[in-house]
Amino acid sequence: MPLITVSYSSSRQSPSLKADIANAVSELTAKILHKDPEVTAIIVKSVDAGDWFAGGKSLAEQRLASYWIDIHVTEGTNTKDEKAAYLAAMFQRMAEILGLLHPETYLHVDEVRGDAYGFGGLTQERRYIAGKLDVALKAA
Repeated sequence: MPLITVSYSSSRQSPSLKADIANAVSELTAKILHKDPEVTAIIVKSVDAGDWFAGGKSLAEQRLASYWIDIHVTEGTNTKDEKAAYLAAMFQRMAEILGLLHPETYLHVDEVRGDAYGFGGLTQERRYIAGKLDVALKAA
């Protein structure tokens, strides 16, 4: 159920580039962070390389690509090792899609409290409690 925003800049262009990015992000999020792709929302935004600055120069000047991925997940649902593996795998996959990446390329896993985050009108905490009640009722 994560909400993921991907901002990227690359000289590579193709009609499927945004879909390729969304698919890669969804796949790695499911594989490494164990998030259900059916309830994963991804927003993909392109930024002109002349408008993205890193190290005091635009990416256009440096002829490099970059991305900023911000993913919101429920606090405590992933380990430090999973988050580190996710960051490393995403850097590799995005380099394959976007081209040579500037070292100042970022990914932020934002862990949000379960009582302050959710979808479909329910917090994650309420979903967790409802799931526990269902299990208890079935066992009774």
